[in-house]
Amino acid sequence: MDNGASFDPQPGTIHGTVPPAIQHLTTEILAEEGQYQVLARWDTPRVVKGVSFSLRLNVEAEDGSDRLVSSAGTPDTQYRFRGLTSGRYTLSVRAVNSQGQQGDPASTQFSISAPVAPSFIELTPGYFQITATPRQAVYDPTVQYEFWFSDARITDIHQVENAARYLGTALYWIAASVNIRPGRDYYFYIRAVNQVGKSAFVEATGQASNDAAG
Repeated sequence: MDNGASFDPQPGTIHGTVPPAIQHLTTEILAEEGQYQVLARWDTPRVVKGVSFSLRLNVEAEDGSDRLVSSAGTPDTQYRFRGLTSGRYTLSVRAVNSQGQQGDPASTQFSISAPVAPSFIELTPGYFQITATPRQAVYDPTVQYEFWFSDARITDIHQVENAARYLGTALYWIAASVNIRPGRDYYFYIRAVNQVGKSAFVEATGQASNDAAG
């Protein structure tokens, strides 16, 4: 066994062993001095001697068509693309055996772009505290959130960083302090962040509770 893949001799064809399928294809975006790297990882249900992997990376052009950015081959189950710029990409990976036969490709899409703003912010009152939980319209595992807090509403959203207090970056935040009192409004300013950039702020207003039982 090797990372859960079995060395299981499979029935061959007249040309050799059938290339294995690609599974669990993932991508991770990494910042690199104004440009970006993407680390692709995958595995196969079985390990076949002499198999390598063929990769094709396309980017969506302005007219909606796909343009080839890079093609590569590797004997490993991961590969790093460097020097990428913003855009929407499609990565395809397929196994190739020693006779040049190709297996079925697996594909995944990813975007190198700043995230969109949260579509909804759930504010849950607690005992002298408020829990803020942002939501995205489409789930993105690369996104976290910056939480900013103010006792008073900030009329100019562009002044949030000057007028509000930064709480931290996380998937949700519990605002709790001796200064939070039930019966009055408090203001959260929240934006989505990822390796590429930050979204616009979204405002949410909530109150704490004085019910110790929840």
